[in-house]
Amino acid sequence: MRLLEVKDKPTEKEFILMAAKLYKNEKNWIRPLDKDIKAVFDPAKNKNFKNGEAIRWILKDDSNQTIGRIAAFVNNKTANSYDQPTGGMGFFECINDQKAAFMLFDACKDWLKERGMEAMDGPINFGDRNNWWGLLVDGFTEPNYQMPYNFKYYQELVEAYGFGVFFKQYTYQRPMGSEVDFSPRFYEKAQSTLNNPDYEFRHITKKEYAKGHEYFHEVYNKAWAGHSGVKPMSMQQAKATFKMLKPVADVRLIWFAFYKGDPVAFFISIPELNQLYKHLNGQWNLLSKLKFLYLLKTGACKKGLGIVFGVVPDHQKKGVEGGLVVSYVKNLAWKKGFQYRDIEMNWIGDFNPKMMSVVEQIGGKILKTHITYRKLFDETKVFERAPIIT
Repeated sequence: MRLLEVKDKPTEKEFILMAAKLYKNEKNWIRPLDKDIKAVFDPAKNKNFKNGEAIRWILKDDSNQTIGRIAAFVNNKTANSYDQPTGGMGFFECINDQKAAFMLFDACKDWLKERGMEAMDGPINFGDRNNWWGLLVDGFTEPNYQMPYNFKYYQELVEAYGFGVFFKQYTYQRPMGSEVDFSPRFYEKAQSTLNNPDYEFRHITKKEYAKGHEYFHEVYNKAWAGHSGVKPMSMQQAKATFKMLKPVADVRLIWFAFYKGDPVAFFISIPELNQLYKHLNGQWNLLSKLKFLYLLKTGACKKGLGIVFGVVPDHQKKGVEGGLVVSYVKNLAWKKGFQYRDIEMNWIGDFNPKMMSVVEQIGGKILKTHITYRKLFDETKVFERAPIIT
């Protein structure tokens, strides 16, 4: 076996096609858009290259067949925020062969050690946590957009190398129809805000979308900034987020709570795009774009994806969470003809029991489990899991 660094278009193409070949008979795998994978490793499109670097390899066998791939990266902004400098490995794909997998992991470890790292997390992304993060270990159903899917044997390969569980990430699922109701206590708590005239619960309008990022920015920074690993969001970032979502956004899925006219909570969902992208075979050319728009317009997407939920601290534990959800289902989700039949909520870490509790209160059940692993290069050091958010 031999490692080849991805340095040119032929090796980049092989890096992408290797996964397509590996999963060709796996019915639940959905091929990511090629452009999305390429963008992670493009300094012109990935801002993390300003403070870091990345490398990719493919692994060939003695008959010149590609049998594995992997990437390693260092983000100097976050590398030193732990007890030991920590880099990352990701985009790991491999045949079921421990020797091959270990060769790929060793390449990452050696490259990271040369850059002063003492540990590596993986499989993770060279970018935001909400994309390409974690190893799927339970719930091998179709993946949501830019969420990892892998074979079951990957867990054995990763753990055999000495990676330990740093934290788990849960994807919760809930039917959108009235067949799953809430407890009387949940209704009672929600009703305290629904009956309060100072509160208003609704989705934004199409005209309002242009300033929706302002509502989002205000709530997000109060609700999330300050949590471990979460940085305040600038107004420019919030505006860019809403601009990015606009082509696929359904305003009916963008729900806010207002108190005396000011935004105090949100639950933002979008159509689950992999329901559409799975028909495109990774391509994003003119034909695939037209096909995507047709599928989007004709209501082919039957699943919503919850991407972020937040309540400002002054309005937490007052029934606002329940008010959001009850108003949403009664005024929208339970209406006849509503196209979205299920909703999945990605990326709820086991280090955030409060958020897990909120989702479980509204009837969410764990559908998928991903694990973010950490490998300490000095195995005599004490391994510690991610701290719990209190």
